[in-house]
This record gives sequence, C-alpha cells and structure tokens, in this order.
Amino acid sequence: MQYPVTPDGRYFVVRGRLWRCSDPSLPPTEREHLVKALMRARRAVRQALADDDAAALRAARADVQAAKVALGERGPAWWNDGAPDYNRHLVHNTPYREWWATQPASHRPETAAQPAARRRKHEARPNR
Repeated sequence: MQYPVTPDGRYFVVRGRLWRCSDPSLPPTEREHLVKALMRARRAVRQALADDDAAALRAARADVQAAKVALGERGPAWWNDGAPDYNRHLVHNTPYREWWATQPASHRPETAAQPAARRRKHEARPNR
C-alpha cells in the first residue's frame, strides 16, 4: 500500500497520523543496510515474544530503536531548517491539516475506509 507523503517529504500518513520518513540524504547502500538491520531486529522481536524471552526482547527492541534512529525515523529530526517535528501527531492537529483536507477520501479515515464494526462502535458511544 502506498501512503500519502506530505509535500515537504518529511512524513507519510497512516490512519490520520504523521510518521517521519527516512532521511532522504542517506546513500542508497547505507539505507538498504539499515532497512535490512531493522527487518532483522523486528524478526528478533517477534521471536523473543514467541519464546517469552524478556532479555532477548529488550535487546531486539533496542536494535529496532537503533536502526530507526540511524534511518532518521526516530531521534533528532534529519532536517535542519528549525521546523518542529510532528512525528506521531494527528495530521489534523498540525500545519499539514490543509494539505490533508485535499487528499482523496480513501486516505482519510474520518471520511472513508473505517471498517463498519469500528464505525458502529464509535456511533454507539454516548455523547460527552
């Protein structure tokens, strides 16, 4: 699935939330190496959970964190123009809200592809 990317290329949007993109200045070979390390670490997390191994889980999660920081997806922002980092913010609470409103409804969960059961769950809640 292709997720919408903000016009400045800093974030992609999943279910209305901004997620920081990888640093585009990374050389392709370094990026490939880091993505492979990230996937290896994620597999290790899955295995540690299956094995109920707390020490292995801590180590694997640390490896995931290290790979994501090296990719620029976590840690200090990879841009240097002083703009704030909106990683993990809801897009409608950021300066990207106007851009988001122009995206196809299929990308915006508040207007489109919410599963029917989820819509019913939200509709059943009393107003507060």
